[in-house]
Order: sequence, then C-alpha cells, then structure tokens
Amino acid sequence: MNLRPVFHFVSFILLVLGGAMAACAGVAWWMHDPSPAQRGLWTSSAISLLAGFVLWAITRHREEISGRDGIGVVTFGWLAASLIGTLPYLLTDSTSGVLDAWFETVSGLTTTGASVIPDPGVLARGVLLWRALTHFFGGMGILVFCVAILPLLGSGGMQVYRAEMSGVAQDRLKPRIASTAKLLWGLYLLLNALLIALLRVGGMGWFDAVCHSFAAVATGGFSTQAASVAAYHSRYIEIVLTVFMFLSATNFALHYRALHGEFRYFRDSEFRFYFLYWLGTCLAITFIIRHGVYPTFGAAARAAFFSGTSLMSTTGFCTADFDTWPASAKILLVMAMLVGGCAGSTSGAMKQMRVVVVLKRVVREIWLFIHPQAVLPVRLGKQVLEPSAVGNIGTFFGLYLLVFALASLAVSFWTDGETAISAVAATLGGVGPGFGLAGATESFQPFPAPAKCIFIFCMLAGRLEFYALFAILLPRFWRR
Repeated sequence: MNLRPVFHFVSFILLVLGGAMAACAGVAWWMHDPSPAQRGLWTSSAISLLAGFVLWAITRHREEISGRDGIGVVTFGWLAASLIGTLPYLLTDSTSGVLDAWFETVSGLTTTGASVIPDPGVLARGVLLWRALTHFFGGMGILVFCVAILPLLGSGGMQVYRAEMSGVAQDRLKPRIASTAKLLWGLYLLLNALLIALLRVGGMGWFDAVCHSFAAVATGGFSTQAASVAAYHSRYIEIVLTVFMFLSATNFALHYRALHGEFRYFRDSEFRFYFLYWLGTCLAITFIIRHGVYPTFGAAARAAFFSGTSLMSTTGFCTADFDTWPASAKILLVMAMLVGGCAGSTSGAMKQMRVVVVLKRVVREIWLFIHPQAVLPVRLGKQVLEPSAVGNIGTFFGLYLLVFALASLAVSFWTDGETAISAVAATLGGVGPGFGLAGATESFQPFPAPAKCIFIFCMLAGRLEFYALFAILLPRFWRR
C-alpha cells in the first residue's frame, strides 16, 4: 500500500470535518451557547483544519489510488475521522472521558445512534449540531462526499467508492463514479430538505428539525431530547419520520429512477421482500402488543409501526419503551435489527438483498437434494448471480453471525444475556437501542470500558462490512 496518496485523501477528510466544526462554532455563537462551549468548538475546528493542511502539504502527489490504497483510505479515513471527531466533545466537557467521546463519535459517524450521554438536552446547541452532523456525513459516507468533490482522484475514486459504499448493490447511475457520488449526495440532500420542511410544518423548531432530519435520513437516531421522538407527543411527526426512515432504508437508485419517471419499486425483488417483511413484522407486533400493553388497536399500531420501522431501518428513534413488550415482539425486533434495510441505502445490518439471496440458495440446495442433476442458478429478479457472488454473500452472512455471537459472548461477562445480545445486535447493525441495560430509555454510559471497546469495534466493523477493516490486519495486505 502506498501511504502517501492514502493520507493525502485523509487530509481532505480532516479539512471537511474542520469546516463542519467551524459551522457548529458559528451556530454556538449565534445561539448564545456558554463561552466554554464556543471556545471548545472553535479550538476543535482550528486543530482539525491545521492537521488537515499540514497533512495535505506533506503528502502531495500525482499518483492514482489503487484497489489496495482504496481499502487503506477507507480504513484510515474512518479511523482519522472518528479520532478528530472526539475534539468537540472533549474540549467542551460534553463527555466524561476520551473513551466516551470516541464512542459517541464512532456512533455518530457509523449512524448507530447508541449514546453515552443520558440527557442530550443538557448539551450546548453547537455540540448537538456536531452530533447531528456526524450522522449527516456518516449516512451517505464522508468518503463518497470526497469522491464527489475531488475529481483529482481519477480512477482511484472507484476504488474508494467500492470499499466505502455499504451493501452488495453499488449501482453506477452515471458512467463517471464522481458523477454517481454527486447524484447520491444530491438525493440525500433533497430528502433532508424535504424532511426539515415537513417537521417544521408539524411544529418542531428549526434547530430540532435539522438535527432530527440529519438523524432520520442517515438512519442514525441521535435526538436532541432525552425521550427521543416521544418528547414531541405528535402523531404527525411520528408518521412523517416513519415514512422517511422507510424511504432512507430503500435503495437510493430506486429513488433516482423514480425522480426520472421510472417507478420500479415493486419491480425490484429486494424492495418487494423489504416491503413485505416490514409490513408483516409491524402487523405481527401490533397484534402481539394489542392485548395487555395498549388499550386500542390504533395505539398499538402507532407504536408498532414506528418502532418496527425505526429498528428495521437501523435508525433507532424511540417513542415507546419496547423493553416492556412481550418476548415474541422483542424477538421480532431483534430479527429486524439483524436484517436491516436495502443495499444501496443509508441503513446498516446484513441488508435485505443478502437475506433474499441466502433464502434462495437454501431453496436451491433443498431442490438439488431431490434432483441432483438439475441446473438451478440463483436469480435476483431477472439477473442470474454468479456462483462466486452467491458464495461471497454466504461468507458475509456467516462472518456477520460469527462476529455477532463472539461479541455477544464477550459482552456477557459484564452484563446479562439479553442486554449483551441486543446491544451487540444494535451496535453491529448500526441500530442504537437494544433491550435491558441498553434499552430505549437507557444509555450506554454505565457499561465498563472493555464492553464499550467491543461496541466501538462492532460499530466500525458493521459499518465497513468487515472486509476493509479485517484486510489491513493481514500481513499479506502490507506486502508490495
């Protein structure tokens, strides 16, 4: 791996984040935040910008980024972003230490939404905006943002795009990858603008509307309120957020085509499975919690559809304490957390497309057991998948479950089994809240340092989908 072009790209990430911190400092000044908070944000911005300029100056080059370099850019870019992103928390005394600041930053950038801050309402407005901006950049990917604005990357931009974009569907909407990145960010900004306007119409203040929009479209989950969305007591706001969480967990390529008059949603096999799985899960939870938890069917449906959409889209907003629901409803929610949304969206977890392919492979193997001589390719819609692609998806599926099991076992040394399993599912899938001590009304602050380190690893591994993070640990990766 050639470190010079890798860290030259990383320098732009530091510059972008430094500019975002400066914007937060400006908002802190405009909204009359306490002076220590304003100074901390300005200092954070200055450090990030200075580090970015210095790194840019000493790593200037004319080389293109190779495939191996692209993996390095993703891994070191995320590491650098998560470390520099701790400064606004540390320099404003918003968290209790370095580990908590790193946890909060990683949770924001990976759009997990798990928080170590029990009551975000006590934070300065500038810090709350920084929290929301970590979701904003992490949702579509700050590296994809850099690909969009840095034409100097040349063919290396594709390497970064491939390594950074989550899911198995990385549609090129335009021949040039930079153009595709710009289109995706354009759609992302459009969804944010629409949601901000709709939340404002519903009575939410401008600041809260911006923060919740950044969290919902990125499928993140950070709220400005300790009670999350439940604090607003608004059916309208819950319906609007439910719709946008669902849309944000849908493949953005389908949105792009819809804007051009091609409504292919239900012609897409992954979306059909996603819609039916979402609808079935939410209806099942509605009937489960209708008796003994909620007085009316309408109240049960309102809670079930919001919570089901929130966890399946891996957003993590809360309007109900689903920790008190029957075990069958909680199991359905954990399954939704593990599956997640569609490939090519801002959601996390395993992705609906992979589940579809694995299920089709299972059916294929059963049929081959009955008819060994049959030729049965695995299809996704009209597309026949290569055996290597099917094998890769199966490998990812197994790796995801292996990491989930081992991390749950490790965390169980410090807490009960329900908390350990749900907390790992929530952090690995980028969801946020789990059950037990990691429930909807709790925070991750009480967990001991070793458990928090495991959660940080799960958040990064889940967001980078393992391979980019694990690749740099292999000695072979560093050989020329």
